[in-house]
Amino acid sequence: MPATQTAPAALATADRVGLAASFLCAIHCALLPLVLALAPAFGLKLGGWIDFDQAFVVFATLLGATTLTLGYRRHRGFHAWALLVPGLAMVWAASFTPLHNHSLTHLVMMVVGGVLLALAHLVNLRLTHAATGRG
Repeated sequence: MPATQTAPAALATADRVGLAASFLCAIHCALLPLVLALAPAFGLKLGGWIDFDQAFVVFATLLGATTLTLGYRRHRGFHAWALLVPGLAMVWAASFTPLHNHSLTHLVMMVVGGVLLALAHLVNLRLTHAATGRG
């Protein structure tokens, strides 16, 4: 019995981590151009963060696919996937194509994609919570 009680808690924790990380990613992407523009005024040299963006996209993909797959096994709803797939498509396109030039298009795609990923985790969390009878 403890194993079945732990699995929903672990899934909920993973969804909460995904929600927070995706939301923070969207904020990071929205504020990064401002920080990069103001940094020289404070004598700071910033740059070379391309690998960080790409590494986060891979992490977000693995976390999202894992938690939504486990959540689907419990609630049998595709609502979260309808948010995750376009969100991942946007962040992958913005990170691994020529769009990864930190232009306005890149910024918008990363922010909107990050928000979609966060919403996918939130929907999955709510559906899983309701399906386990605690909703």
